[in-house]
Amino acid sequence: MAVTSVQLAAQAVGHVVALRRRRHFDVPFLTGSPDHLVRDWLWFGTAYSAPPYLLALEVWALGRLLRGPDDRAVWVLRWLGTGLTAGYLSERDSRVRVRPGGLDPVETPVVVAGWGGAAALAVLTRR
Repeated sequence: MAVTSVQLAAQAVGHVVALRRRRHFDVPFLTGSPDHLVRDWLWFGTAYSAPPYLLALEVWALGRLLRGPDDRAVWVLRWLGTGLTAGYLSERDSRVRVRPGGLDPVETPVVVAGWGGAAALAVLTRR
């Protein structure tokens, strides 16, 4: 549950940073627009946060786990963690922020926390 909370916090901070710095999503074969950041976030997310329907699933799963053990919630978190890990990997700005020469005092910690939280979700929810 702690990993999920950290990952959700990183998503929230990532969303604010992306909006303020106008970081739209940019994955292979598909790129958002800084002029339509909020609209694009609804469907594809931003450079540093997932779309709201994925965050809602994560909140739902966390709520179920707070009530007690729940195999379905663990399954959802495992697949979300796997998908978000791949998402961070495919996002151009995320890759830039973890390379030497691309480090940023605000964006790099957000990417590391979000990406690390996603990977931890994928690994720790395995059977």
